[in-house]
This record gives sequence, C-alpha cells and structure tokens, in this order.
Amino acid sequence: MPIFPQVVHYFPTRIRGVPNKDAGYDNALRYRCMKDAVLEFGWDWAMANGVFPSEAFDALGVKQVRWPGGDLPADAPFQFVENEWLAEDEYDAFLADPNGFTLTSMLPRVAGNLEGLGQMPLPPLYWFSNAYNLIAIGGNVLAAPPMRTVLESLLNLADATAQNNAALGAYIAEMGALGYPYGHMSVTVPAFDMVSDFFRGLRGGSLDIYRNPEKLLAAVELMEQVSIAPAITAAKMSGNPRVFVPMHRGADNFMSEEAFERFYWPSFSRLIEALVAEGLTPMPLFEGGYNSRLKYLAQLPPGKVAAHFDHIDRKKFKEMCGEVMCFWGNVPASLLCTGTPQQVKDDVRELIELFGDTGTLMIDGNQGIPDEARPENVLAMREAVDEYGAL
Repeated sequence: MPIFPQVVHYFPTRIRGVPNKDAGYDNALRYRCMKDAVLEFGWDWAMANGVFPSEAFDALGVKQVRWPGGDLPADAPFQFVENEWLAEDEYDAFLADPNGFTLTSMLPRVAGNLEGLGQMPLPPLYWFSNAYNLIAIGGNVLAAPPMRTVLESLLNLADATAQNNAALGAYIAEMGALGYPYGHMSVTVPAFDMVSDFFRGLRGGSLDIYRNPEKLLAAVELMEQVSIAPAITAAKMSGNPRVFVPMHRGADNFMSEEAFERFYWPSFSRLIEALVAEGLTPMPLFEGGYNSRLKYLAQLPPGKVAAHFDHIDRKKFKEMCGEVMCFWGNVPASLLCTGTPQQVKDDVRELIELFGDTGTLMIDGNQGIPDEARPENVLAMREAVDEYGAL
C-alpha cells in the first residue's frame, strides 16, 4: 500500500532549516527540498507543493493572501484572507455581467496592483472591433498611468510564473527519471466553495443560504462550469489524469443536511461525474467531518474516486463506501506533530487491519503532512507500512 502525501506546504523546507520566506521566493530550493523529502521518508510519488511562488503575489500586490516576506514574518505560513469580496448588494450586478464585474470590481479588490482596472472607464470589447477604435480608444486607455501599472504587473506575473514553471518542470522530470510519478497538475474547487471562499466569504455565504438562497444558487450554477472545464483542460494538457479537489464548506459542521442537499451536493456530484466521464481521477480532500455525508458519497461512480479523509468514522466508511472508493489519509495531524513514532505506527496498523483486505488503502496524514510534523513520526508511517503491510 502506498504512502501518498496529498498536501505538503512547508514541511520539506522547514526540516532543512529553510525559512518559509525563502521557501516562497526560491523556487529551485523549494523543489530540491521536496525531492529530498520524497526520498528520505519513503513516499511513493512526487507530491505537488502547496506553496505558491511569492514573487507572483508581489507582482500583483495580492490582498486575498498574506505571505512570509510580504507582510508576514519570515517563518509564518501563508494565510488566506477571509472577506466578503463580493458584497451582498452586488449579487445582481455580478450575475448580470460576471466578466465585466470581475474585471472592474473583483480584480482591483483581490490585487492592489490591478486597481487601475477599476479606475479607468473601460469600454465594451466590441468597441475595439476595428483598427481605428483599437488605436484611438484602446491606445489611450492603455497609455494612462493606472493601466500601465496593470500591464507591468501582469508582465511581472508572467515572469514569476515562468520561473516557477521552469523549476517545477525540472523537479517533475528528475523525479520521473527516478521512478516517482508526479501527484497532480490540475486543481479545482467545488462550485459552492468558489462562491463561499472567494466571493462571499464564510459568513456571507452562510447567511445567503437563508437570506439570498436563489441568488446563491444562481452563483453556484454559474461557478459549476468554472469548476469543471478548466480542470479537464489542465489535466488533458498536462497528460496527468489526477485532479485535486480541496473541499471546504461541505463538511458536517458547516451546513445542515438540508442545505448540503440543495446547495452543495448537486454541483459537486456533477463535477465528479464530469471528471470521471473524461477518464480522469478525482482526488477530493474531504476537509472536516463527513460522517453524515457518507450516504451521498456512496452514490459516486464506483472505483473511480481517490477519496482523502480528514475526520471520519473509519468503520462506518468501510461499511457504506468501502466498495465505492479508496480510503486515503486520516493519520491524525495531532499524532504527527505531538505523538510518538509508536503511536503513529499503531494508528497506521489500525488502518491496515481495517482496510488491508480492500486493496485500496493509501496512507497519509488527515490533512497531508503538517508543517510542524516531527520527522521521526513522518518516517514512522513508512516503517509501519513496511512492518504491517503484509498482515
């Protein structure tokens, strides 16, 4: 049975004494540490890294994320900024013109260096359908100082992305030559999470279930294709069939079962079905508790989903979903960070004894490998698989 860390952030660099700031700004160093971690801890694939290149954040002046070396100390982890980036009274404007609203209102809020998009009177694109207007109107818009800042920021973003892609490509090639497949190249978020995470925030999205249910549903429906089409395109272009699906708001404690059935499950299940129909492997990370959702998960396409669990009743999962999907993860972060190697081994043994007969068990922490995990405890997962895997 393999050990597949799904989510890894600063653990590989932290154990090498590399500050989180350097992990974000030195792409080659970050991937070199990732390679070392794969080899040292006996992982069975070259995992993707969840640390975005900090120069990309700098290029845009991002406000939706804080990062070490930005306005956080050198050893702090990056942080997502929870906010109502789309106000409740802006639903109608957004739904009426999603592209225009995003361009002139959302982007300036999310990235400070793109504020020029909201300061300039941007005409409809069809005004530029002839060479005269393209030059006379378009040229004057782009020549204005706020728009020049936008253009320069986007070029800086392109440079930062190209530098990271070069380091990532070298890492993937090197690990592939050593026999380690790369985890995934495609990531998507369920439609409800897109609305709640990035537009309305947890508070706003939760209140909308009761105050603005129809507008919330309209936004979720709009985001459904955004959650599906780019994920398929990225997987197909990369040749890597695995699609990572982090899930944030569908857990037991985030919404009632009634709300889950209405707002979350329909678009999520269609996302999974669409990925499977394209021959791809969805890898949902069910963050939080999902015991009350197991009856829904049992309806997903059998044998097609690599399901990674955070908090779950293991025996109940095997009873209800054991023939539908694999069981991945679930070694508690608390054990990896504060337990002993033997406690980690005991937990892995429990997983092996319960799921070993299914042939579909994959070992990992319940949220991947925590930044603060003790190296000896991470190594204990490998040792436990080697010791008990033949039981």
